[in-house]
Amino acid sequence: MKGIYRTLPRSIWVLGLGSLFMDTSSELVHSLLPVFMATVLGASMVTIGIIEGIAEATAAITKVFSGALSDYFRKRKFLVVLGYGLSAITKPVFPLATTIWWVFGARFVDRIGKGIRGAPRDALIADIVPAQQRGAAYGLRQALDSVGAFVGPLLAVAFMIWLANDIKAVLWVAVVPAFIAVLLLVVAVREPEDSGHTPGSRNPLSLAEARHLSLRYWHIVALGAVFTLARFSEAFLILRAQDVGLAVGYVPVIMIVMNIVYALFAYPAGAAADRLSARTLLVFGLGVLIAADVVLALAAAPLVAFLGAAFWGLHMALTQGLLSKLVADTAPAELRGTAFGIFNLVSGCALLLASVIAGSLWSVFGAAATFTAGASFAALAAMGLLFYRPKARAAAQRAST
Repeated sequence: MKGIYRTLPRSIWVLGLGSLFMDTSSELVHSLLPVFMATVLGASMVTIGIIEGIAEATAAITKVFSGALSDYFRKRKFLVVLGYGLSAITKPVFPLATTIWWVFGARFVDRIGKGIRGAPRDALIADIVPAQQRGAAYGLRQALDSVGAFVGPLLAVAFMIWLANDIKAVLWVAVVPAFIAVLLLVVAVREPEDSGHTPGSRNPLSLAEARHLSLRYWHIVALGAVFTLARFSEAFLILRAQDVGLAVGYVPVIMIVMNIVYALFAYPAGAAADRLSARTLLVFGLGVLIAADVVLALAAAPLVAFLGAAFWGLHMALTQGLLSKLVADTAPAELRGTAFGIFNLVSGCALLLASVIAGSLWSVFGAAATFTAGASFAALAAMGLLFYRPKARAAAQRAST
């Protein structure tokens, strides 16, 4: 396994490090934002669910256009940098916010930035590495992304202690790593030369292009949507930590726990996806998610909530890089950006629905109902896998070339 990651191109590492710094910034904000909205700005659980859902759906919708444009021009780096740049300039808005609408606006623009960069970045990874290393490449990027995702909440806890729980002051810390990420990507990412495609030879916004995507691809899109229904916004993990009695200054610890597990297992899981059955790994990942939801539904103390968060992180490690690999494997090379865009659009719409449902269930029936519903959707996804029959690896590789 060590030999695999050492042979990955430098640009994969740079993309991963860019994700690390941006996620350090974003997760520092996100680990405090639900509490900030609920306590400082007085937002209800339904409002928080709607804001989180709309924000993530916005990112997903934007990915369709950015992914298609990256296929059209075959210049993905510009869109990746633009997306990271937009997210960076929103970071000062959060500590300046005085109403929920400021937060909504900043989250909206931040997620547009995420949407612009997401599909081109995932397609760029597939462009850079050979098919037999895609699982490892996506796993490495997810692992580095997850390192940032636990460093961010760790910094949040440290600065909340240092600054006496002044949430607004702590939110200013997120500005620095965001701009480091942008600088790193501008300087160090290199796009591969592409001689097999003429820019502008396809219409990036034509629905007719979707007809070139295989039935296996659409099955994976549907599977990803059901996965997302089972895995609503992580804002509810943070709220659960507070709900079971964790002091406000230590609430980000639940994200630290989740992302430590995610970071530790994302690369090994990605590398395993290059060798093992996708169906087996997905079923196992869903089983872990069901366990996470059950533990979080029953949690009555912070330590139990931390255990649920650890299962949640393990589920993410097992499934997220694998789903990206499956999209790349089943999409034509000239439509990879579009394929990732459509995949993320459908998943984002599912996340909007899931987050609204989660917030509504929490408000009416309590936290346990939210996580019980998540476990039910995970079981539904497991049933869907009964109809998924992955073809031989060689056939998948031929479909990706």
